[in-house]
Amino acid sequence: MKKSVDDLLLDLNEGVYDPNIFKAFFLAGGPGSGKSYITGRTIPRSLGLKVVNSDDALERLLKKANLSLRMPDSQAAQRDPIRDKAKRITAQREKNYIEGRLGLIIDGTGREFDKMSKQATDLQQLGYDTYMIFVNTSLDVALQRNAKRQRNVPESIVTRSWKAVQQNIGKFSLFFKNGFVIVDNNDAGEDIFNSVFKRVKALLRQPVRNGRAKEWINNQLELKKRK
Repeated sequence: MKKSVDDLLLDLNEGVYDPNIFKAFFLAGGPGSGKSYITGRTIPRSLGLKVVNSDDALERLLKKANLSLRMPDSQAAQRDPIRDKAKRITAQREKNYIEGRLGLIIDGTGREFDKMSKQATDLQQLGYDTYMIFVNTSLDVALQRNAKRQRNVPESIVTRSWKAVQQNIGKFSLFFKNGFVIVDNNDAGEDIFNSVFKRVKALLRQPVRNGRAKEWINNQLELKKRK
């Protein structure tokens, strides 16, 4: 039996057949929420999703420059151009991923709804199905975890970011609708990883819905036939 484009998307795994192309997951949660840790534990590389997170590049560059990961004010002048460089590196990496229509995990805080929703809308216009994993904690838990992180930020920034993110929960829920996954990560002893993994897998197994994605896939398949 001839397979549909949707079946090919699920079964094949190279080039246009990379797993989970045209799927983009946005992460939201303030400093200390544990969103990067959760996704690192629950979304294996075999799923084909590429992580977009300027913090990774920033940490590498800070270490290379022998600057503290605790972000002291005394090093702000040296750190700012490094932060800008990390953002440029990440932006180029994201551009490359998007050109290949690869699956994405876009790691952010979610404190700026307009910025994140525009980014999601831009991806939708390219054919992406977009989702959000919102990792929620109390302010006390966020502050405690931030203090224990290798690269932490001042408490005032954690508090301000936490409040901004909390105000956007309802907006994100409406924007992403059935693709909105909220995770309560207050209890360090609670095993939430299996639950998150199952919910993410269920979303990934859904056939791509966006018509622009199907058109792009068909075009790529036709080009491959001609080679």
